[in-house]
Amino acid sequence: MKKLGLILLLLLAACGGGSGGAGDPGKTTESYLQAKIKGEESTIRGLLCAEMEAVLDREVNAFASVTGVELVDMVCTRDATRSTDGEAVVTCAGKIVAQYGTENTEFPLATYRLIQEDGEWKWCGEAG
Repeated sequence: MKKLGLILLLLLAACGGGSGGAGDPGKTTESYLQAKIKGEESTIRGLLCAEMEAVLDREVNAFASVTGVELVDMVCTRDATRSTDGEAVVTCAGKIVAQYGTENTEFPLATYRLIQEDGEWKWCGEAG
């Protein structure tokens, strides 16, 4: 299953920078988080909103110094009560697990803000 996800992610990246599509901000968030744990710069660049472009390097290198990084039980859904036509709040269940030295550290997934730019959902950081 992991190989299928990787193949799909690579195909998305090859076909237009990895944009997540206009219809589902939850899927865009999942694609963004998958690219982030792998440090896939072109995919991350394609999924970042314009206001976050200045932090591209930080996002690409967030897990560069660790090993065994994986997403566990990730499910991201749009919160309809906190979303509008051009802006979405997406809540993700699950966690990122990364190995620092000999210990695993868990980072629970959070709630994220996405906006539509050029007809595509773009990741804009954590929601307040």
